[in-house]
Parts: sequence; C-alpha cells; structure tokens
Amino acid sequence: MEIKPTESELEILQIIWEKGQCSVRDVHDILEKTKDAGYTTTLKLMQIMHDKGLVERDTTAKTHLYKAIITREQAQNTAVNKILATVFNGSSSQLIMQVLSNQQSSKEELDMIKQYLNQLENKQ
Repeated sequence: MEIKPTESELEILQIIWEKGQCSVRDVHDILEKTKDAGYTTTLKLMQIMHDKGLVERDTTAKTHLYKAIITREQAQNTAVNKILATVFNGSSSQLIMQVLSNQQSSKEELDMIKQYLNQLENKQ
C-alpha cells in the first residue's frame, strides 16, 4: 500500500529529512517561523503520521524523537504520480515541458536532464 502524505505532513517530513531526528518541539519551532501553527496541532499531526507509518517514534527518552520512515524519494514519487495522473492525464512529456517552461533551469540541470534522457534512449 502506498502512503500518501498530506501537504502539512510533507512540511513536517521536510524538517525531519533535513534534521534526521526531531522532537515535536523542534518541528514546531521551525514551522512557527513561517506559519501560524499551534503546538498541539503539530503534536497531533505527528501522532497521525506515526499511525500512518510515515515516521517512527523513539520513546526511550523523556522527549520522544521522530524519524522519517518514508524517504524523500518515495514522497516525491507519490506526489509526481498523483500530479501526472490527475493534472497531465498520464502524459510525462506534458509534465516535463510544463516544469521546464515554468522555471529557469541552470546549465548543470539541463546537462543532467540530457544525460538522463540519453541513458533512457540507450536502454530502448
């Protein structure tokens, strides 16, 4: 079964991926810098994320520490597949052209994309 994090859960996962392990207070302090987030809301979200299998909780110390179970790549894959299916009707070329036209890519990024496309072409 594929786990699909919500937008709020992804915000929390971004923090945990960056830090490695976090307490609810750690996550809340970072979230509070950019949004009006209550501590109990953050706590509840992280408990839900634990129940969903997105994070694991170390309860051996007084302060519980949370660590991501789902990887950044898994979350990206889930999000892209959802966008691809719902917005681009399954067309990866339309998705890629939209992304490349919306954002200025560096020469290094374009070179990486070309290299990846060449690898895909050589596999066929």
